[in-house]
Amino acid sequence: MTGTPLPAGGLAEARDEEERTALIEAGRLLFARPWGFATATQTLEHLPPPEGVEVALAGRSNVGKSSLTNALTGQKALARVSVTPGRTKQLNFFRTEGSPLTLVDMPGYGYAQASKLVKEDWQGLMFDYLRGRPNLRRVLLLMDSRIETKSSDRAVMTLLDKAAVPFQLVLTKADAVKPEQLAKRRAEVEGLARKHPAGHPLVLVTSSETGLGMDLLRAELAALAPA
Repeated sequence: MTGTPLPAGGLAEARDEEERTALIEAGRLLFARPWGFATATQTLEHLPPPEGVEVALAGRSNVGKSSLTNALTGQKALARVSVTPGRTKQLNFFRTEGSPLTLVDMPGYGYAQASKLVKEDWQGLMFDYLRGRPNLRRVLLLMDSRIETKSSDRAVMTLLDKAAVPFQLVLTKADAVKPEQLAKRRAEVEGLARKHPAGHPLVLVTSSETGLGMDLLRAELAALAPA
């Protein structure tokens, strides 16, 4: 890796190709390390101590959070991929030695059988976690490339604004969408990000199947938690 300083703002603040390349290399090295499951909790009382830097992954049920976590870390079964929407009910923490970064997999929201836009249990425990976690640097809000933005997505963006937690929109399953449709979807969510005070300006497009965008996502995470 070069000695080029990493811009704290990530790729959006990279001034030239050298800084961009340094960020991507830092991300590659970070996720070349062995990542493992650290702990899980369903209550605030059992949260691990707020050490280092946490980045949470949020999104609708079956948006691909677990698949993205596995693709990021280069592992097939680090995070369990469930075929049952809304099954995950706890916060799952993943870490690697030698880095302050912790990935936090949050329960999915917006399952079709829910009576409200965002389930009350998500609003309770999850909102309390978002609002009160001092070392939470960013939420990666995953959205399916194939599906239009749902009311529950908009509700969660508003919730993140209220909690004053920066969030970055990440499109998933881009391999299943035609280029023209993907470009239109990306433009849509970029517009959404600009409307929210907590929204990050850079929208990332990813595919856990092909690896599309994983280098850029790793680079963003490396900028948040430099070694």
